[in-house]
Amino acid sequence: MNVAVTTLGCKVNQCESAGMIEAITGRGHRVVGFNETADVYIINTCTVTARTDYQSRQLIRRAHRRNPQAAIVVTGCYAQVFPGAVVSLPGVALVAGNPEKEEIPSLIEKIACGKQKTLISDVRGTEFCTGPFAAKFHGHTRAFLKVQDGCDAFCSYCIVPFARGRSRSLPAKDVLDRVSLLAGAGHREIVLTGVHLGAYGADLRPKTDLLSLCRTIEKSGSLQRLRLSSIEPREVSDEMIDYLRNSKALCGHFHIPLQSGDDNILRLMGRDYDRAFFRNLLEKITAALPEAAVGIDVMTGFPGEDDAAFERTLQFA
Repeated sequence: MNVAVTTLGCKVNQCESAGMIEAITGRGHRVVGFNETADVYIINTCTVTARTDYQSRQLIRRAHRRNPQAAIVVTGCYAQVFPGAVVSLPGVALVAGNPEKEEIPSLIEKIACGKQKTLISDVRGTEFCTGPFAAKFHGHTRAFLKVQDGCDAFCSYCIVPFARGRSRSLPAKDVLDRVSLLAGAGHREIVLTGVHLGAYGADLRPKTDLLSLCRTIEKSGSLQRLRLSSIEPREVSDEMIDYLRNSKALCGHFHIPLQSGDDNILRLMGRDYDRAFFRNLLEKITAALPEAAVGIDVMTGFPGEDDAAFERTLQFA
């Protein structure tokens, strides 16, 4: 069976798609490009913006035009939050929520176009950090490892907590096992990813945190480089900055979402910092790590943002 897989959205989605592809090929199926004719098309969707919703629908229609007889599987955040919008599209045989992604490689052998099935569980009731795992990212020296899923922040602009559920973490032992597999497959660098990566460990018993996980991974000596994906401003502690300055494995890289440089807009967004806090954080990072790479996210057009608020963000960035 020829299976095509495509992904929209974040590194977490990409990690999960890589895991699905590995499981699909392990079952003897052939993975082909999304623009090729396939028996099954799997679309791992995103719903962070209206644009990604539109792109998800377009991909479904494109797959149906490519092969009207193919079974189309739609999963990911758009499928989780808006399953009704998905099932109405032509060719869709299976709509699977985020918790059901691990089941997809076995389900594609049972589905057929015209025999529609919907598997959407209540993601808010999901207790564990699960999902497809890829032990090798073919053709890449860098691998990605999801260690956390879900979010409890409920920023006013964000649908992610409804699409991904509450924050939950992969236990450190499981993380180490997967790091060992990825390093054994030849990956010299691993990027730790999560929907709310800085919340890692708060749900585990006993509680732990992201910095403790980084220390444990580096102490294991199983890989050369470790990198963090996006992390919230309040979760970049002085202790983390100091550890990174002396670490031989953790890369001098931060991706920290700013979202707005205007305090009133930050308040309306439900963010837990102001521009003074963010600027002070950047100054601490650059003072301790002059060669560190720091990336930020900025949003414009938030309801209530006037020209003055936009200018404050522009001046800050």
